[in-house]
Amino acid sequence: MAWHLQGTIFGQAVRLATGNKFFRYPDEIDPSLWIKAVQQETPDDTPAQSAVVAGDSEKVIDGEEQSSSSNNQELQDDTEKASKTDVLLVGWYGPDDPENPQNWPISLRHTIIAQLCLLNFSVYIASSMYTPGEGEFMKEFHVSEVVATLGLSLFTFGYGCGAMLWAPLSEMAKLGRSGIYFWTLLFFIIFQLAVGFAPNAPVFFVFRWVTGFLGSPCLSNGGGTVNDMYTPLMIPYLICIWASAGICGPVFGPIIGGYIAPAMGWRWTIWVFTWLNCSVLILMFFLSPETSAANILYNRAKRLRKATGDDRLKSQSELDAAHHTRKDTYILLSRAFMLTFTEPVIFLMNLYAGLLYGLLFLWFESFPIVFGGIYGFGIGSQGLVFLGIFIVAVFSMFGYLLWIKLQLIKKITGGNFKPEMVLPPMFVGGLALPICMFWFGWSSRSSIHWIMPIIGSGFFAIGVVTLFNSLFTYLGLTFTAYAGSVFAGATLFRACFGASFPLFARALFNKLGVAPGNSLLGALTILFIPVPYMFYFVSRLPLITFFYMMLN
Repeated sequence: MAWHLQGTIFGQAVRLATGNKFFRYPDEIDPSLWIKAVQQETPDDTPAQSAVVAGDSEKVIDGEEQSSSSNNQELQDDTEKASKTDVLLVGWYGPDDPENPQNWPISLRHTIIAQLCLLNFSVYIASSMYTPGEGEFMKEFHVSEVVATLGLSLFTFGYGCGAMLWAPLSEMAKLGRSGIYFWTLLFFIIFQLAVGFAPNAPVFFVFRWVTGFLGSPCLSNGGGTVNDMYTPLMIPYLICIWASAGICGPVFGPIIGGYIAPAMGWRWTIWVFTWLNCSVLILMFFLSPETSAANILYNRAKRLRKATGDDRLKSQSELDAAHHTRKDTYILLSRAFMLTFTEPVIFLMNLYAGLLYGLLFLWFESFPIVFGGIYGFGIGSQGLVFLGIFIVAVFSMFGYLLWIKLQLIKKITGGNFKPEMVLPPMFVGGLALPICMFWFGWSSRSSIHWIMPIIGSGFFAIGVVTLFNSLFTYLGLTFTAYAGSVFAGATLFRACFGASFPLFARALFNKLGVAPGNSLLGALTILFIPVPYMFYFVSRLPLITFFYMMLN
């Protein structure tokens, strides 16, 4: 397991400090391994599998164990043969290459996913933990309720903007994913000092956006990391678990903040999640190796060139970038925008998710009115009402995973799998959301026990788990090579709607009242019920598919 530390920030730091004497790679121990890395045929077009020789079709040795003398002779023969080629394309040593993330021990892969879930939770909790302290914030800086809400909105909008940059950067072979996770989280923590010690509201708001921008990689790149390490059979499970960790963040934020803000002040809501993120940063420093196959092969090619002195050893990403102009670089960095706004499927899916996300953030703003105004709960107790959502979310997640095991896996292994087969749970979610809104709105009155609106709010969890997990899995399976950029677009849409809708939420509920306001939201979610069916059935129509291919 020691060599897996090579790809971590800790391992890279030790290698740099010791001149690569510790945590050496296999090819640094056995220089002849470069022969195994140069293969003749390309299994498929993905960076993870690329291993081809461009030029003459010389044969290379199969890597079977040889005696030392014959091995040296073959190494010399292959070196002579290789001299006739223009480019030697570096790939994996073979199907069982231990550096291939899909061949890593399952314990290591699960450890990385656990860190991603914790990171997703700890960053997402920063968005809502601040909200119980809005009252004190308003008094200290003499701002209105709408202005105080900007603390939530700007953070949310920040991670939507950041995702559009960090996702395409993580798909660049020179950078990879682990470094982006670590360094953005480090600066996320550093800039919390400016948030927590803000002398006035403008400084607070500026750095809330900045920290949201820096905290976004876990929200956009996590799906790409899952695709790096797991086969299609496992991806739906891991996407569900990763996304559910993000749901828990906003749920637990008001619970924890509801007790911290009254007791210690609104600034301590910032310090609590900052210390939590410090713990995550330490874990990732030691236990989060690079998972991007393109980055691993890029670095392997660099090492082999240095060891052999042969500049013809190239990775696939280097060949792709050989003729790139500055314009191509700009196009690469804008990939998330291009995919989001030019691919009809991605755009419609993200628009659907964004509108639902905005409506749900809008609905959350009725909780203080209901449980604080109608039922007289204190700030701490108001946060506890979100536990109803959490409990139902846990059961919904296990139900969704059970559906994957009993239904989806059979379809994947059956040989006729299509990405839209992951969408049926959305049919349930589309019905759960209007039930939630109407139940919550019309049961929120002093003559009805407070447990009834909490039970109604549980349907929210059913909708979110089934809708968003199905959507993320569909996009991840459909656009595997650019999963990070695709998830970034989804994050942007959710962030834009989630940031803007709460700004007019209090005005809506104060004007219409809780029951009519929730009924309005329920009516809007009813309009969304046909959308999953449209995605499912329209994508199966040959004529629509034909026109879609013609347009692309």
